[in-house]
Amino acid sequence: MNNPMHRRDALKKVATGAAALAATRAFANQNETSEAMSMPTSDLKRNIHHSACRWCYKDIELDELCRRGKEVGLEALDLVNVDEIPTLRENGLDPSLIWGVPGGIVSGLNRLENHDNIVSFFETNIPQVANAGAKRVICFSGNRDGLDDEEGLENCKIGLQRITPIAEKHGILVVMELLNSKRNHPDYQCDHTAWGVELVKRVESEAFKLLYDIYHMQIMDGDVIATIQENHPYFGHYHTGGVPGRHEIDETQELFYPAIMRAILETGYDGYVAQEFVPSWEDPIAALAQGIRICDV
Repeated sequence: MNNPMHRRDALKKVATGAAALAATRAFANQNETSEAMSMPTSDLKRNIHHSACRWCYKDIELDELCRRGKEVGLEALDLVNVDEIPTLRENGLDPSLIWGVPGGIVSGLNRLENHDNIVSFFETNIPQVANAGAKRVICFSGNRDGLDDEEGLENCKIGLQRITPIAEKHGILVVMELLNSKRNHPDYQCDHTAWGVELVKRVESEAFKLLYDIYHMQIMDGDVIATIQENHPYFGHYHTGGVPGRHEIDETQELFYPAIMRAILETGYDGYVAQEFVPSWEDPIAALAQGIRICDV
């Protein structure tokens, strides 16, 4: 039998080590915050066009987020509503992706009964989005809820073939987001690159592509760089995020984002890459500044 005293000593050492690691990380965060905020934006290469998802900074007022984001190198904001575009424009930012589709992530295009409401949204909003100078609008497959993948593909195709003529007319790209069903969005149907690529092929319109979310697809598929190289014609937008945990994209997670960004650039992509990690630093804008510089290759 193990000596209880030895066991207690070991547990104390583990607890002490964990506390020391947490303190070290907190100190490192302070240094990283200071360094990230002190870097001038004039040294950014801008080969990657930098955006960020609004919801990750929901505790910051939109005007402040725009102002401070631009100060650290932001060029646009993702996942904003049409009525928020004027605030972005006033602060010199682009609306890189518009959302607000009825049913959200769960009740999407894979159900025929959802089509009329979703199509109506696009009929109303695509002209407004185009007039405001935005270029991309998001959509979702919806959850399976017992629906097999083949029927889901066909139903999404039917709905999208009603939407894409409107998008084509106004020069708008509709993107369906690839999301993981393992950790964040249980039962979501467009949860693998292969399924999404097949949908793009069936829709047969340059006005519809995928939003390749690197965080989500690392969880579901892995093989991120090769996937981008092989499937980039079907991708119309990109999101970032640290794996695991969906926090900063630095050395605390398993992906090396500079190499991923270089792979994206090598495909000829010239759109926005939006940071979609949830900041864990005390100053979320400093975390955003660091993410922008990591991706600025």
